[in-house]
Amino acid sequence: MLFRSLLAHRITAPTPHIHSPFLRRLSAMSARPAPPRIFDPPPVRGKLALDKIDRGAFQRSVPILAAKIPAAESTKFMRAPEMRSAILNAAKVRVVEPVEAEPDRRLLLLQADTEAEIPSEALTFLRENGASIVPFAVQLDYTYWNAEEILKAILPEEALDGLPTSFAQTGHLAHFNLRQAYLPYKHLIGQVVLDKNPRLRTVVNKLDTIDTEFRFFAMEVLAGEPDFVVTTTESNCKFTFDFSKVYWNSRLSTEHTRLVDAFQPGEVIADVMAGVGPFAVPAGKKGCLVLANDLNPESYRWMKENIEANKVQDAVRPFNIDGREFIRTALSEIKSHPFPPLPPRVTQKERRELRRQRDAGAPSPSPTSSPAAPAPPRRRIDHYVMNLPGSALEFLDAFRDAYAPGSEAEDGEPRPMVHVHCFSRELEPEKMEKDVCERATTYLGAPVTPDMDGFNLHLVRSVAPNKNMACLSFRLPEFSA
Repeated sequence: MLFRSLLAHRITAPTPHIHSPFLRRLSAMSARPAPPRIFDPPPVRGKLALDKIDRGAFQRSVPILAAKIPAAESTKFMRAPEMRSAILNAAKVRVVEPVEAEPDRRLLLLQADTEAEIPSEALTFLRENGASIVPFAVQLDYTYWNAEEILKAILPEEALDGLPTSFAQTGHLAHFNLRQAYLPYKHLIGQVVLDKNPRLRTVVNKLDTIDTEFRFFAMEVLAGEPDFVVTTTESNCKFTFDFSKVYWNSRLSTEHTRLVDAFQPGEVIADVMAGVGPFAVPAGKKGCLVLANDLNPESYRWMKENIEANKVQDAVRPFNIDGREFIRTALSEIKSHPFPPLPPRVTQKERRELRRQRDAGAPSPSPTSSPAAPAPPRRRIDHYVMNLPGSALEFLDAFRDAYAPGSEAEDGEPRPMVHVHCFSRELEPEKMEKDVCERATTYLGAPVTPDMDGFNLHLVRSVAPNKNMACLSFRLPEFSA
């Protein structure tokens, strides 16, 4: 039926012979340019201010028909096969309504506004079961439509292509990267998004300027509270930080998980540009031992709080020094101050059994398996993580000092794996591999090639139409004297 097609936001071609007045009206509407659909917002484009939302302008009354039925038989009417195509099918609209002053009756909303629109089998069923057909008006207001529908109704038609309704969310804060064309409507966009997402309290737009030293973006508040201290969860860890003063990207959660999954419990990880801890804290929770560094004092401050909040103080040590200095001194740090052996890990099954026995008041049972003896102190680094894609490759030169011939790194143990994030404007895999390897070779001062031990070039994500983020992994080679 055409009525159902419109409710489902589809337009069907008019039939050659239209007898229903309702269908004739809809057919006439379809001949006009850009017709309003039955449950679309009211036509307010050009009538409202574009710097703030006028919620009261979004009122719409949709006339339809309803069947007045016995309240006790509502389920029978709704489930009847004859009624399947006759009941109103509109998102967020209840199909059964009470009848004022008649508590024993209900209104079952129908997908028609004249009896001619009701399927014959449904009309027969209603009459045979004592139902009467009455008019009804569905009342819609601002709360009915989503953010995209509201903005499409308000903004100029030339602004509808690429409408910015998607955003990244971190805790209670949503952040946009609005294009220049949408800046005149930025506060309107922010308010509508805030209205339509109850979990949000703050909406911001990132500005073009970026802090050159600590790599966080300047931002402006579009709507809501100027509260930038957020709490979010990732990898079963809780992170709290000031979003306006540190770097955090929710779109990198898969990459954080991918690398942490590659680490083994007991391995030592040196996180050179650790931020607030998205690699370091989950790795520590997994049973890795982590040296976590960031130059930004705000990142360092919140990283320490996140280490405490997630109870990984014994596994993660925070540092606040330059990345090159950290690479040059991390090995000395772990050799002179190795992590003490961590207690043996207890399996989830053993924890549940211990908890069950404790709650029952019974003596604590012996573990189902003998826990492994504590591992000896680790005095070498197994992995370096360098997650600063804009410049991390440039820090590879510090490894020549830390792992130079004759240094304390020359102890016969396996060389560490290096995982360095970077950008590339080469989109074809072979060209991107060549580009990244050439730049890594230049900064490392030693060949970085696909045939070296542990080599992997992983495409993390596309950050722009002509720009990819990748993670280059390789085992640190021997340096010549």
